[in-house]
Amino acid sequence: MDSKLKAAILIVSDTASEDPASDKVVDALRPILAAEGKWEPPAFKIVPDNVLKIQQAVCDWADGPNWYNLILLSGGTGFAVKDNTPEAVSPLIHRHAPGLIHGMISASLKVTPFAMMARPVAGVRDKSLIITLPGSPKGATENLDAVVKLLPHACVQTAGANSRSLHAGGVKKLESEAGVGEKKQNQHQHNHHHHHHHHDHGHGHGHKIPKAHTAPSDRPQSNDPSAGPNRRYRSSPYPMLSVEEALQRINEQTPDPEVVEVPVTTSLIGSVVAEDIYAAESVPAYRASIVDGYAVIAPDTKSTGQSTKGIFPVASITHANVGGNLEPLQPGTIARITTGAPLPPNANAVVMVEDTTLASCTPDGKEEATIEILTDDIEPGENVREPGSDVSLGSKILARGDLITPVGGEIGLLASTGTKTVKVFRKPRVGVLSTGDELVEHNDPRALTGGQIRDSNRPSLISCLKSWGFETIDLGIARDTPASELEHALRDSLRGVGRASTSVDVIITTGGVSMGELDLLKPTIERSLGGTIHFGRVSMKPGKPTTFATIPFKPTGDNTQQERQSKLIFSLPGNPASALVTLNLFVLPSLHKLTGLGHSSQALASKPWLAPQLGLPLVAVVLTHDFPLDSKRTEYHRAVITGSRSDGRLYATSTGVEGAGQRSSKVGSLAKANALLVLRPGSGVASRGEIVEALMMGNVHGSD
Repeated sequence: MDSKLKAAILIVSDTASEDPASDKVVDALRPILAAEGKWEPPAFKIVPDNVLKIQQAVCDWADGPNWYNLILLSGGTGFAVKDNTPEAVSPLIHRHAPGLIHGMISASLKVTPFAMMARPVAGVRDKSLIITLPGSPKGATENLDAVVKLLPHACVQTAGANSRSLHAGGVKKLESEAGVGEKKQNQHQHNHHHHHHHHDHGHGHGHKIPKAHTAPSDRPQSNDPSAGPNRRYRSSPYPMLSVEEALQRINEQTPDPEVVEVPVTTSLIGSVVAEDIYAAESVPAYRASIVDGYAVIAPDTKSTGQSTKGIFPVASITHANVGGNLEPLQPGTIARITTGAPLPPNANAVVMVEDTTLASCTPDGKEEATIEILTDDIEPGENVREPGSDVSLGSKILARGDLITPVGGEIGLLASTGTKTVKVFRKPRVGVLSTGDELVEHNDPRALTGGQIRDSNRPSLISCLKSWGFETIDLGIARDTPASELEHALRDSLRGVGRASTSVDVIITTGGVSMGELDLLKPTIERSLGGTIHFGRVSMKPGKPTTFATIPFKPTGDNTQQERQSKLIFSLPGNPASALVTLNLFVLPSLHKLTGLGHSSQALASKPWLAPQLGLPLVAVVLTHDFPLDSKRTEYHRAVITGSRSDGRLYATSTGVEGAGQRSSKVGSLAKANALLVLRPGSGVASRGEIVEALMMGNVHGSD
């Protein structure tokens, strides 16, 4: 980098705008930039907590010929009423940079859990990188320290430098130039909630990890895995992908969701709205009482001096379920009315029953004849709900991309406004297939013999998928021999015949993806079904042999020349814990995309922090004991997360540790887990009290 980069600091503060000497942030940030030796002395400016003035200052620095490489804003990022910096900056961003946000929050969380209260924004506008920082000097310096060494590389890229030449020396060269070591890089890499890694297939929680004693170059290779034991692969021919790369390929190959029109029923729960929906009717559709009492013709006491106090005859009774026309209320009379009932014509207010007393009854003593109103200050419109006061006719009630939840009231809103049908994104149908000669049904009454094992994967995966709200089809067990059985099982699933009464969109298989002679899923997908394997190995623990493929499929009987559909196949490891972990980490984000999550309206798209999240939610937790680290791969460790009622923090305890250090079984450990801890590679252990990320699979448990 021949010339230094330009930076600018914008202080957002009502106090500092009136008394510039009160600002301490600029003096705190200047030395951090100067120490890097890559920045000119920064420009700075102070503006009050005003959205338009914030935006004007940022645009002055980012737009036009004299733009700045880096714009730092300090202040206004909290939850106070006047903290408007995120709302001011977000609409100006052309490309968001969530990795920088995660890096800053992760660093701050090591100092205080209150870092979770921050609302930072980072991204690029034209050629300028924009980052918001806390308003305190301490918080601002902590956040800038966390990312400052990486900012020159980012700014050079945004300025239009050739990416290929920048990366020509590889990651190690970039790390060396930035002054970040391997340890620091491991702490900050893969910040996005989709950058998942996993345990090794069949290992972890106390099991010894198998280790090959030969190098890949010493093992014979073959282009024909089915040629027999003397020629088949000794090492996987599929390149080892990072989890980030694997998730990117899954996202790229997952098709956009299909739009269907369906009736408004409770079956909509879990669906995503595919269009903006407007109210077909007002709510309420008529002037309604909000209390039990008496409908009256209330005078304007301020202008007329008249009063509602006195004794009045009861002319009629109005219930909420009354049908037909109501008789107009005559002056000098009142009508008994229940909550929610329509007001009779001419009535303009309702007196609460508590403000009245019985004056007389009908001769038979069964009905009220006259009522005395005890108050003289009833105004027109009192205790009356006007038409459309809840929902006005033609108003937008749901937006494209909204999720219909069990507790969100969306179905009630649709029903109350007379909406009969709605367009949603069709939820995918998922088929689950187990593979292996050794498998028997879990409920088979016969005793196991030889090498038989009960199929626990299929029930576990199906129950998990159904709990997420997906239509799930049990495809049974496909034997390894004869080899054609696996092919037929997959074809039948796509065609919707046999155990699959309807064609599935996604097939999930378990087993048959390792290096055994009868692990035939990959060659069956590629050779027999004409599919494409997008990855066959991922650097993770567990589940390294996890495989993702697509198969071109044309529905039976379709004689048109239309393009074939793309069906997805997730081939998960046979180990029960590995299968469930990879289901949560890889399959769920794809199913969420197929369901339409992320297809938000334009308004929601401008507020990414409100957009529905794909995959498992990511939180920060405190370790309750030491956790051993893998030196090369990120481990997704099964854990129980509890929320402390005393300090409000989330705490993580391994499900693999019981009593006096006893290890639980892998299946048992996952059965109790509500989260997966993200343990980054490193030497030694992650120490008790350290803050790490966790992917939540279930509800948080309360604890003292």
